[in-house]
Amino acid sequence: RNLAVLQGAANPQFDHQRANASELQLMQLAEHRRTLKGTESIERKIELKHKLLPEYDAWIDGSLAADHGAQDEVLTTLLVWHIDCASYDRALQIAEYALRHGLVLPDRYERSLACVLAEEIADAQLKAHDAGQLIELTTVHRAIELTDAHDMPDEVRAKLLKARGIARLGKGDGYAILTAALTDLRRAHVLHDKCGVKKLIEVTERKLKKITDTAAPQAAASAPSVPREPEAGGQGDS
Repeated sequence: RNLAVLQGAANPQFDHQRANASELQLMQLAEHRRTLKGTESIERKIELKHKLLPEYDAWIDGSLAADHGAQDEVLTTLLVWHIDCASYDRALQIAEYALRHGLVLPDRYERSLACVLAEEIADAQLKAHDAGQLIELTTVHRAIELTDAHDMPDEVRAKLLKARGIARLGKGDGYAILTAALTDLRRAHVLHDKCGVKKLIEVTERKLKKITDTAAPQAAASAPSVPREPEAGGQGDS
């Protein structure tokens, strides 16, 4: 952890130690990646990552504490691994740091860090929803906040908005929730009309219409009565 803090520090005294520490982390990562590559089952890969990730916690904590912003292949790779293991809070913690400092993913990912974050979070949350599990709205919302200013394909941003819309729908059928979800779903459809939100939009619109149709008579019934104006004319006018 202490050597990770020194990573990027302008102090020649620690250059050798820092280089050695970084090199050791890269060597360990390479060995772990070879082990993962030799495992064909995706489920077993994730189980293995769960076991390996704690070995990097000290390096992550030291890097984030130093906030030096040096390019770090270990850190950016671990960001993806934490998403794979549904460790979203840790992944977003690393992502905030990485995006703020302009870190890039290793070449093998072939996409920007913001794009990978958005798509991987979206895919994970949509997959969880399809399995009948609760989607964590705060996770998707934070991913949108972090990636909003970054360029990426419209299809990816649409997928993330769809994920947040579905996450919001899972929070209930209140007017404010449905309205916010509909905004996300409609925006997703504008960005990519084949992202699979048409039926969700129709269902949400019907729910909102039912609320407004029910609320209108109730509002009319509860409105205070208005005194009638006296009719023109009266005794003595004839």
